[in-house]
Amino acid sequence: MPTAPPPAPADGLRAAAVAVLNLSGLGLGYAFMRRWLLMLVCWAATAVLLFVVLPADPDGVSGGTLALYGLFLLLAAAHGAYVGLRTRLVWPTSSPLAILLGVVLLALPAASGVLYESARQEAIEKMLLDRLDDADGLVEKASGQSFGTAEPKYRKALNAYQGLTADHPDSRAAEKIPARLKTFYTTVGAPYEEKNYCEAVEPLEFLRTVPRTVSKKELGSLATWPDDRLATSLYECGSYGLNGNDDANWSTMFNNLLDTFPKSDQAAKVEPAVKAVVDDAVKDVGGDDPCAAVDSLKSLSTQVQGLGGAEAGIDKALDDDASRADSAASTGVYACGVDQYKDGDFEEAVTSMNDFVAAHKSHKNAPRAKKIAIAAEVAQEIPAAGKRLPTTRSGGSISVTVKNDSPEDITVMYTGPVTGSFKLKGCGSCTTYSWSSTLLTNFKPCNDNKKYPQKTISLPTGTTYFVHKPKSGSTSTPATDTAKLSSGYIYTECAYMTSGYGANS
Repeated sequence: MPTAPPPAPADGLRAAAVAVLNLSGLGLGYAFMRRWLLMLVCWAATAVLLFVVLPADPDGVSGGTLALYGLFLLLAAAHGAYVGLRTRLVWPTSSPLAILLGVVLLALPAASGVLYESARQEAIEKMLLDRLDDADGLVEKASGQSFGTAEPKYRKALNAYQGLTADHPDSRAAEKIPARLKTFYTTVGAPYEEKNYCEAVEPLEFLRTVPRTVSKKELGSLATWPDDRLATSLYECGSYGLNGNDDANWSTMFNNLLDTFPKSDQAAKVEPAVKAVVDDAVKDVGGDDPCAAVDSLKSLSTQVQGLGGAEAGIDKALDDDASRADSAASTGVYACGVDQYKDGDFEEAVTSMNDFVAAHKSHKNAPRAKKIAIAAEVAQEIPAAGKRLPTTRSGGSISVTVKNDSPEDITVMYTGPVTGSFKLKGCGSCTTYSWSSTLLTNFKPCNDNKKYPQKTISLPTGTTYFVHKPKSGSTSTPATDTAKLSSGYIYTECAYMTSGYGANS
């Protein structure tokens, strides 16, 4: 028995009906003509398409795939029309009815396309939400790290948020961005909430740059969220350093504050804070460590001079603070020198007292500073001479004559009950003694046969320490002598030089 209906007269409507039925992708035109193999080919082609396009991908179906499947449907329709021209339909027998059924079935691929597009849009939404989750993960991971380490993650997350807003403004992910930005700001600015003000400065400065990436319209109130927090952090961090915790950084913080927020309440507090620290340092000059106070005042003066403040209206007050610190440091050198002398730092004491006298010749402490500088020089050679601070006392009842039996000019310095110094010219007719001659029992420098450069001074009874210091640039060694002076005697000091061993007395 034949497997297909016998040939029928040509029928154009029937051919059209088969073509339209095949366009549904199910091969129904072939099915109604009992061409089962051809129907299965259509099913296979549609199945392959479904396998390729499902599940729906955000990128959709490639144009090549759709073009290839569309070409297949056109071929199936054309071939079906060719076969159906002379082949009767098993059902429906009416060609117009078959055409109507084919047209109705065309809604199936159309509906499939709509459903597919809906699934594709959902896939896009899921992809965008995944991007949002990834950005959130970066922020969460960065929150436990230092800002230097976390910054690249913060920037990457911020770019992701901006991309979602700009490229997909109507997406569900974009609707969540405002809340995510708020979380972003609070996460980056967390050190401020923890009162770690120095750590908060850099992340808050970073947040002030966010409007360059995200529009102010999107940010809303977040655009100015960091401002007051940054001003507070700059002030608090600067104050922390100003009070001795980070000397190298406080002026940078205050300058940043004065430049960025000159009219802020925080900027107005800078000068009072500086003034208070200068006041404390001035008081410290009279404390246990005047040298440290002087160093602090010098540093303060330099750094305060480097502060701005013109826009904040505090520049003149800051200038006054700097001048006061500089003046207190300069006069405080005397107290520092006294402290150095008491501590046995005689070389430092000499420098301090000489600096003080050079800067304050008319100061009430200048005469004693000169005495202390002399005594400190003597004490460098004879440590016992530095046990007591010298006074400004002068004169005494005992006559002491110092002669210079050496060819070099010398400075004679002495300290004890009284302190002083004077210079003696070199003896033009004198020579340097050999070291061996000084060991002879008849060695007598400063004998009465020559007229030596000399000076007679009056000293009190007690122990006086002498140092005979060669002129500057000499290679001779200073000579020392400790004289215990008693009433009723006349004393003579003699300065001379020995070869190889420097000056002696």
